[in-house]
Amino acid sequence: MLEVKHIAKYYGNNKAVSDLSFTVKDGEIFGLLGENGAGKTTTFRIIMGLIDANEGQVLLDGREINYNTTDRIGFVTEERSLLTKLTVLEQLKFYGVLKGLDERTIERDIDNWLEKFEISSYKNRKIKELSKGNQQKIQFISAIINHPKLLILDEPFTGLDPINVKLMKEAIYTLQKEGCSIIFSSHQMEYIEDFCEKLVILVKGHPVVSGMLKDIKEEYGIKNIMLRGEELPLEKIKKVKGVISVSKVRGEIEVKIEDKSVAPKIFSLVKNFNITKYDLVEPSLNEIFIEKVGGIHE
Repeated sequence: MLEVKHIAKYYGNNKAVSDLSFTVKDGEIFGLLGENGAGKTTTFRIIMGLIDANEGQVLLDGREINYNTTDRIGFVTEERSLLTKLTVLEQLKFYGVLKGLDERTIERDIDNWLEKFEISSYKNRKIKELSKGNQQKIQFISAIINHPKLLILDEPFTGLDPINVKLMKEAIYTLQKEGCSIIFSSHQMEYIEDFCEKLVILVKGHPVVSGMLKDIKEEYGIKNIMLRGEELPLEKIKKVKGVISVSKVRGEIEVKIEDKSVAPKIFSLVKNFNITKYDLVEPSLNEIFIEKVGGIHE
C-alpha cells in the first residue's frame, strides 16, 4: 500500500504541492488529476524519491521510499524515454537488468508481454523503426517488466488507437489483479471514470476534491435530464425555476438543472407527451472537473 501523508514542496515562495494526502491500497487504481502545472509531476517525483518533500512523508508498505525500494516502482511518463537505437529486445533487457532481474526471467517475461500486445514480430526491430503507438507499448512494458508493487501511469494511452487502448487496459487490469497499487493520471476523464474508484483533483498543488468517485458524484448531484420525444414543450421547460439551460445534444434534449428537486417539475410537463426517453443522468467527471477547477480560476 502507498501512503502519502501531508506532503508539501516549495520552490522559493512557490508552493508546488501543499498538504497533499492520499492512500492507494494493494490492487487499487487511484486517479491523480489536475491541469498542467497543478503539481502532479512534482508529486510523482516525490513518490519515486527523485526529489525530497519539504514536509510530510511517503511510505510504500510502511517503509519510506529510497534507493532500495525504487526497483519496486514502475513509471510510464507522458514523454517517451526510450533508447531508440536499441532493438526492442535490447531495450527491455536493459530495463530488466536495471530492475535486478536475471536474464532468463527477463526473456520469459518479454516474450509474454510482446505476445499480449501482439508485437512479437517486432522483437528484433529497432525502437526508432516502430510507430508511435508501438513505442508506447514498449515504454509500458519497460515500466512493468519487473511486476512493480507501485505503478504510476501518466497519460499512458497517448498515441494508441482504440484496439491498442483495449490491449493496454487489459494489461493494467492484469497488474491490478496481481496486487499492484496504481496511480493513473490523464486529461481524458473517460479513462479515469473507467479505472478509478478514488481520486484527487489538484489546483496549484492543493487538493480541491478528494475521495471516492461515487461519493463525489453524489455530492455534486443530478444536474442533467435527457429527453427524447415528439413536440416537447421546450419553451415551458425553459421557464421552470431551477432550469439552467435546454439544448439539443446528439438528437436528444439535454436539460441542465440546479439540483434533482427540479426533476419532478420537468416530468410533470412532459409526461403527457409522447416521450421515448426520460433519464436522470449522473454528472460526468469532466463536468465536475470543469466546475471545481474552473470556479477557482474565476
